[in-house]
Formats: sequence, C-alpha cells, structure tokens
Amino acid sequence: MSSLADTPIVLSKKGDAPMPAAEAEALLEQVPGWQIVSEDGVDKLTRDFRFKDYLVIIDLAHKVGRIAEQNDHHPEMHVAWGTLTVTWWTHVTGGLHKNDFIMAARCNRAAMLVSAP
Repeated sequence: MSSLADTPIVLSKKGDAPMPAAEAEALLEQVPGWQIVSEDGVDKLTRDFRFKDYLVIIDLAHKVGRIAEQNDHHPEMHVAWGTLTVTWWTHVTGGLHKNDFIMAARCNRAAMLVSAP
C-alpha cells in the first residue's frame, strides 16, 4: 500500500467544490503534525516545522519550494529563525482539496530528510 505522499496530484479546476469536512478530517490522520485552520471562512492545512538550525529551515523551505514547483501547487510559507510555517489550500476551490493533503505528506517526508543526521 502506497503512502499519501506517493499519490499523484490531480489538478483541480475552477468550479470544483472544497473537500467535505468529514473527508478532510479523515485525511488529516495521515499527515501527522498538521492542523486544519479557518481563515476568513477558508479552510487551510498548516504546520510549523521547528529546527534549532536556521540553515535546516532554509533547506526545508527550498525543498518544499521545489516540490511545489514540480507539482504546480504552491503553499504559503513563512520562514523565521527556528520555524518554517507551511500552509496549503486550493485557491480555485476556496478551501481544501486532496492535493493539499498529498503535498502536506510530501512536506513531512522532506522534513524527515533534512533532519536526518
């Protein structure tokens, strides 16, 4: 059985509805460390990655940026000393889509690689 991170991205299109809350909650179980937040009525998936080394944070931000560009699905990112905050949602649906959870799983995988000794 493949992981969520290995699931192909299917680009959403204008007119697609946001994911139902029950489906989002079920997928949330597959992306440890992430939470669903609502901003201005839009559900988003967010996580703070914390490391004591600023260059590890920068490395992870670059990895997430490359993953996003390869998949034509881009997050909001905020870099600060010790923390990278990544937030996913799908603009055209006005909320969450399965792609957001796939990308969150890929971020978790990337974070394990940058934190490895």
